[in-house]
Amino acid sequence: MGDGDGWAGCGQGHTHWGRFGAAGLLAYHRDAGGQLWVLLQQRAWWGLGGGTWGMFGGALHSHEDAVTGALRETSEECTLDPGDVDVQGTSVEDHGGWSFTSVTGALPERVEVRPASRETRKAEWVRAEEVEDRKLFAPFARSWPRLQDAMKKLVLVVDAANVVGARADGWWKDRAGANARLRDELATLNRGVQGIPGGLVSYDRAFPEVVLVVEGAARKVADEQGEGVRVVAAPGSGDDHIVGLLGDPRPDTVHLVVTADRELRARCEGEGAAVTGPRWLLDRLP
Repeated sequence: MGDGDGWAGCGQGHTHWGRFGAAGLLAYHRDAGGQLWVLLQQRAWWGLGGGTWGMFGGALHSHEDAVTGALRETSEECTLDPGDVDVQGTSVEDHGGWSFTSVTGALPERVEVRPASRETRKAEWVRAEEVEDRKLFAPFARSWPRLQDAMKKLVLVVDAANVVGARADGWWKDRAGANARLRDELATLNRGVQGIPGGLVSYDRAFPEVVLVVEGAARKVADEQGEGVRVVAAPGSGDDHIVGLLGDPRPDTVHLVVTADRELRARCEGEGAAVTGPRWLLDRLP
């Protein structure tokens, strides 16, 4: 029993399980043939919504965030290793004083998953287009139309030279040092990013893959990778290298490029990527 186990009311006059809110994990995998699979739990007959299908999840503890809680609940209810989940974003349903957070995450393999507690009758991978064929847990059924469009990975590609140049911190005296500072500051994004422009992904908070592209005198910064940041040294033009990265063959991937360079913006948009300026990024750094 956790300290979050118990009933709570909300501003809409409903009663929910979870004194401090609740969270669930929408885990998915796309196979080599392009088929999208979603991991679902069939709830035990004796519980709330007995026999219906939905996400693994449950009540949050008072001391934990939604991602931690969703992964913990999933590991308690089935044999899925939460360490294999690439968390991509969260979506919050606010009922007024009580909320449920859907945590979306991808898995590299469609591993066998079995029940691990009395709360789970079955665990099963279901084709995305067949999810609605099941008898769904009512809250999940209401969320599914929105969640099925949220299974995407955001890749944030940062034009280091352009972003560094937007700061009045003496970067022209030490280009490599300024790029290294930016690399280290980008680790902040590991805690999630809010306000993704243009509705690119339908998350309240996204957990992007961050790629910092350095060039010229700053190439040596790539010799030391940042925490949760992939630093790439462009062998020639940084712009050309950034555009080349947008040909990522991985499905379910969307790109957001950070630059104020007009020519690069046009090239990136021509490749189907979204573009935002340095100020958007700098506002989210320490």
